Amino acid sequence: MPPRSNPTARQQRLGVELRKLREAAGMSTEQAAAVLATNRTVITNTEAGRHGISPERVRRLACNYDCTDSALVEALVRMAGERTVGWWEEYRGILPPTFLDIAELEWFARRLRMSTMTHIPGPFQTEAYAHALFSAAIPELPPDEFDARVAHRIQRRCVLDRADPPSYAAIIHEAALRIEVGGRKAMREQLHSILELSERDSITVQVIPFSAGAFPGSGQTILYAEADVPGLDVVQLDRTMVAEFLHVEAQLRKFALQLGQMQRVALSPEETRSLIHGITREL
Repeated sequence: MPPRSNPTARQQRLGVELRKLREAAGMSTEQAAAVLATNRTVITNTEAGRHGISPERVRRLACNYDCTDSALVEALVRMAGERTVGWWEEYRGILPPTFLDIAELEWFARRLRMSTMTHIPGPFQTEAYAHALFSAAIPELPPDEFDARVAHRIQRRCVLDRADPPSYAAIIHEAALRIEVGGRKAMREQLHSILELSERDSITVQVIPFSAGAFPGSGQTILYAEADVPGLDVVQLDRTMVAEFLHVEAQLRKFALQLGQMQRVALSPEETRSLIHGITREL
């Protein structure tokens, strides 16, 4: 099978974790290749996410790497065994790969924590809100890509609607609730949608009011995706041209602390709903 030309962020992460296990064991790519009776190019491509690997081979490598973290090994085995094509794949070749990577990250997370300062979280956005956001893009998006971006954004909500949704904690700054994206009617619809979502057992919404002043992480949109095992957590940050995915332990610890601080300065869920009701009445 030829190497993948554009591995997903999740496929790359599996490769990174296998490389970390190999390096921790002090083994070279040639030695790892010998374990699988293959060549070092296969190992190199696998560790870069460009080549798939079977669950059986993951177990064999982990055993020979002397990995005793059974929870991590089982999580990697599940990643290697994923064969279902996610809904986001229908947009491949139409939208930038990072759009698909974010949807994939959300789908496989056990718990999601997100903070946004000026926009409503992606999975919470209504069609009118998303339409207005993408209409403001510079340069103007081609019609086909514009429609695809709006459709993809709306479809991201399916992770919240499925039978076994991940728990989702959204921290939204008051500014995002008051910026009238798409006009007053669209914004009222958006705020009503947030209120409805906040009633679900799996979703917690907290608003950071203007009165909170400065707080850590105020200049970033942060998505923290918790995996089945902490070692596979991922932080996604928005950048000007591309989304950035972080998984170094120190980075995860930093952003987990920032999100914790944000939750402490934010209003309670009950106070949040009261504030959103008040803003809706003003529109």
